[in-house]
Amino acid sequence: MRLTKNFTLDELTHNRWATKEQQIKSDESLTDEIIANLTELAENLQVLRDYLGSAVSISIAFRPKWWELLQGRSGNSQHAKGKAADIKVSGYSPEQIFDIILKLINEGKMKQGGLSKYPTFVHYDIRGKKARW
Repeated sequence: MRLTKNFTLDELTHNRWATKEQQIKSDESLTDEIIANLTELAENLQVLRDYLGSAVSISIAFRPKWWELLQGRSGNSQHAKGKAADIKVSGYSPEQIFDIILKLINEGKMKQGGLSKYPTFVHYDIRGKKARW
């Protein structure tokens, strides 16, 4: 299912660390609300992609609550709500991507939310309020 011109639902729901059975269970965890959130997330990531003119690679976006709990997390992350993605862009450092997303947020082109840079990726979410760590 295509969410934007460059992003599909599968891209935002695929978990490369999950077994086949876990991926099926994850797909069964999708609700209309989570799909709506993933669509909004994809629309914001599309803004970034269009700005850069480069593909945005999603390491992981949706992680269902049961997966989060299995990993020892709280289960309340923005990923579990379908509102977050960990991303990379070839040719750009996480710091550069962080700065570009911040610029686009400040210009009102991307939704305010959570933003953090890690050594190999950037976390971006659409929680609707500023969060940095």
